[in-house]
This record gives sequence, structure tokens and C-alpha cells, in this order.
Amino acid sequence: MKYTNLGKSDLKVSRICMGCMGFGNAATGQHGWTLGEAESREIIRHGLDMGINFYDTAIVYQNGTSEQFVGKALRDFAKRDDYVIATKFTPRTQDEIESGISGQKHIENYLNQSLKNLGLDYVDLYIYHMWDYHTPMEEIMEGLHNAVTSGKARYIGISNCFAWQLAKANYYARMNGLTEFISIQGHYNLIAREEEREMAPFCASEGIAMTPYSALASGRLSRHSGETSKRLEEDAYARFKYDATAEADGKIIRRVEELAEKRGVSMTEISLAWLLTKVTSPVVGATKLSHVDGAVKAVELELTAEEIDYLEELYVPHALAGVMAQNGKQKAGNVV
Repeated sequence: MKYTNLGKSDLKVSRICMGCMGFGNAATGQHGWTLGEAESREIIRHGLDMGINFYDTAIVYQNGTSEQFVGKALRDFAKRDDYVIATKFTPRTQDEIESGISGQKHIENYLNQSLKNLGLDYVDLYIYHMWDYHTPMEEIMEGLHNAVTSGKARYIGISNCFAWQLAKANYYARMNGLTEFISIQGHYNLIAREEEREMAPFCASEGIAMTPYSALASGRLSRHSGETSKRLEEDAYARFKYDATAEADGKIIRRVEELAEKRGVSMTEISLAWLLTKVTSPVVGATKLSHVDGAVKAVELELTAEEIDYLEELYVPHALAGVMAQNGKQKAGNVV
């Protein structure tokens, strides 16, 4: 495994971040394909053994049970200084708005609950899961600053936003002596490259880490034609993101398959090796031990400039899908 700093922070993270949306009690959450505690612990332990020290979860993943499973496993298998844990909070609910709960109080309440779920005193990275169009940005930034100054979060990140929103928020923080975002978790992979328009160059200029989710397009970039999985069959949100562009994406996926066969490696390794040339640490979900192994192997695979061009050549502009396409109206239960 290789390691790097997360943006301008002193957090040293593995080049692969384990995405933990696949862990949690399937009976209590929005996904029926997630793993129970015993299976989740086995994968987390294997990830640690393979050198992955960066773990990403969220309070909405399976109604907090992902946080519970991940926190307990990390506490049992590793020393606190040996791993970096990130979790996320969603926008205020309509009930909170009507009750007059401020953005600052919302963040305090959610962070306290996440820490309880995780069984930890602090998180290394607290992530604003999606832009809250019904709460003043100033309240969010002040609430996140309070989280850092209280010692409950070391750094803050953001997910599912436009580049102008990240720039605006960090500028406000800088002008007012508040904590700035050090990372962005956006939707970015070989068949969804719209982050290259504005977000990627902005982050490069500002030293902001990119830790994209859906690194394998919910399995589409790791499976041969005809192969399926429980998630591919049941994840309606992923189908919403990719079905509309399936024909164009299929041409790129076939090139991944071709190059994997030529190099004698898996499609996962090719897809992630490409993404690792662009970002700090992609978030890779794992529901099998082999998923961990493939992601770790990708860190050592170096693609040639010609191979990178070959993989990128057929990409066509895509309409935004998922949370970004909803202009902030996506329900919290469907975010990634």
C-alpha cells in the first residue's frame, strides 16, 4: 500500500479508502444488499491487514448501523492513531426547520450521534454529505468550525457539490477565520468524468484532496458483460445514475475489459489504476474479500500514457446524474 497526505492536512491516508455503505443491518436501512456485522468485520479486518487505513461511512447508511459496525471493528482491530475515519451528515430535515433548529445545532446533534454510533471521541474527517439549500451557508460553516474547535472533528470535507459552492464556502471560511474544507467526495470514475470540467482543476489549484465515490460505477467497471451481483440487480439509485448512458459507457467498459485481458489483471485494477492517476484516494466499496484485494493491487499498477488515452478516448459529455442532477432536492436516504 502507498500513502499520501489528505490535501493540506497532516492526515496520512492510504491511496485506497474503504467505502462502508455496504456494511449495516439490511433490515433497518434503505439497501437490501448490505452485509451483517460478522461479514463487515471480516472485510474491515482484511482491509487493515492489507494496509488500508482510511474508512468512510455516514450516519444515513443503514440508519447508523454502518457507523456502529465500522466503529466497533476499528476499535477492536486497530489502535486509534493507526486509522483515519470519515463520516458524513445530511441536511436539516423539514421537522428541524419547522422546529427552529439551526444549522449549527443540527451539525452538533448529528456529530454527537455519529460519535456515539462509532464509539469514538472524535472523527478525523467530518463530511458535509450534500449541499443544504434550505440552511444558510454561514450556519453550516460556523457549525463545522465548532466541530473542529471542540475537538470532535479534526478536519472537514464536503460531498456532492458544485465547484462554485466549494469555492464560495472556503472563501467565506478564509475571510472569517473559520475551518476550510480539505477534501471533496464527488461522483467520478472512468464513465462519469464531469468533475474534470471545474472541480478537478479547482482542487488542484487549492490543494484540496479528491476522494471520489462510485469509483467503479457501482460495479459496472469491474464486471465482464453478463456478470451481475445482488447490488447491480437491486440498487435503483445506481441504475438512475448509469442506465441513461449505458450504450456510450459500454464502449469504454469493453476497453477496460480488453486492457485487463492484455495486461493479465482484473478490470477493477485497470479502472482504479486510471482513477488513481487523477485523485488522492478513491472510495471503493467492498462486500467481498476479493474486492479489497483488487483495490489494493490497483495501487501498484501503472498504466502507460497510451493506455490512459485509450481508456479516455471514447468518453462523451454526460448529463449530471444523482444528487447533483436534483439541484439539492435528492432525499437523504438515497445519497452515497
